[in-house]
Amino acid sequence: MSTSDMFGSSPEIRDPRTSEASSSGAARLLRPDRHQMRFVPTSLDALVEEDHRVRGVWSVVEKLDLTAFEDRVAARDHTAGRAAIDPRILVGLWLYGTGEGVGSARELARLCEEHNAYRWICGGVGVNHHTLSDFRVGHGNALDDLMTQVLAVLTHEGMVDLKRVAQDGMKIRASAGAASFRRQPSLEKCVEEARRHLEEIKRENLEGDVSTRQAARRESAAQERLKRVEKALAELPKAREAKRPKARPESRVSTTDPDARVMRMGDGGYRPAYNAQFATDTQNRVIVGVGVTNQGNDYGQMPPMIQNIQRRTGQTVEEYLADGSFAKKEDIQKLTEEGVTVYAPPQVSKKEGVNPYDPRQRDSAEVAAWRKRMATEVAKEIYKERASTAETTNADLRIHRALDRLQVRTLPKVLSVLLWSALAYNVLRLLAP
Repeated sequence: MSTSDMFGSSPEIRDPRTSEASSSGAARLLRPDRHQMRFVPTSLDALVEEDHRVRGVWSVVEKLDLTAFEDRVAARDHTAGRAAIDPRILVGLWLYGTGEGVGSARELARLCEEHNAYRWICGGVGVNHHTLSDFRVGHGNALDDLMTQVLAVLTHEGMVDLKRVAQDGMKIRASAGAASFRRQPSLEKCVEEARRHLEEIKRENLEGDVSTRQAARRESAAQERLKRVEKALAELPKAREAKRPKARPESRVSTTDPDARVMRMGDGGYRPAYNAQFATDTQNRVIVGVGVTNQGNDYGQMPPMIQNIQRRTGQTVEEYLADGSFAKKEDIQKLTEEGVTVYAPPQVSKKEGVNPYDPRQRDSAEVAAWRKRMATEVAKEIYKERASTAETTNADLRIHRALDRLQVRTLPKVLSVLLWSALAYNVLRLLAP
């Protein structure tokens, strides 16, 4: 229904300015012409500002010894085949990308074609997400050495002294669905089915009309499936040992990620996860130790981390800060004997009227001294530094360095991802004004 029908006829009202514009001709407008050829002389280097962060990251990469990465390159002089991508490009991409919160190989590959900073790192060399993904998790030992090198640079710059180190655990959602966790009877059935499926694939490849490449892919996928379920069955005894005796018959393991475990998360829910461990120098907030476990709690994680730190830096930790979940009496005694002063609050007893700071009858001299120390105001003030360093570092990694959820599976690959995150964090600390 028209306006005139609703409200009756009315005289047409015109804007005098519109009338004057119409009488003088059509409006002149600049319209897009996307078929016009443009020849813009420029270079990739000119597309990135001189003070851009990516230049700082690349300057660090250029100083690193990447021989361990280069030794695995198959392309050599006087041999057939195409040249390999320089490991410095791939290291630079993952360091810069992780520092910017990019945690996906596909997203990183897209940015290498669309974003000037990533294109600048590539310098005209093409990369794809398969290469990036394989490089990210395929150089565990070389990546561990890279972490040691960066810590050496930070130590040389006076940013690491290990006088006081804080450790904190962080549970990260695993790349495994809750429905993939199965008990022993179901796992045994899955193994039988995977073996039958592999035999069927081999028979079909021999009898069927498929290409050699397609047959190889099908057989490889079936073999990978069989390996995963066999490993899941092999991991079942370990999963049982981690549970209380009454709950052991109900133990389950994932068929897609056998190393993952169902853990209680920060929001109180239970999901498949890994327990990432980071140690931070409280003076300059530099990550000096990285570890990962599929244990649902932090109990007993201090000695392995301190060994990790001493192996990387060649220095001895003087004071160590951790929360109450790390406070295992045997560990405190051992670390005290090694000259490490532990600052961790004693766990509160369930019995009423028991003061956690009072020495117990079975306490060793080292444990009793630790309880008395933690009752002092000086120790409580020192312990506060853990929350302002280790916890904030873990929060930075989770929020800004793509550690909110893992995209890889198994402990070795998860450790590689954690090392990349720690490396990117430390490089940014090095470049900070």
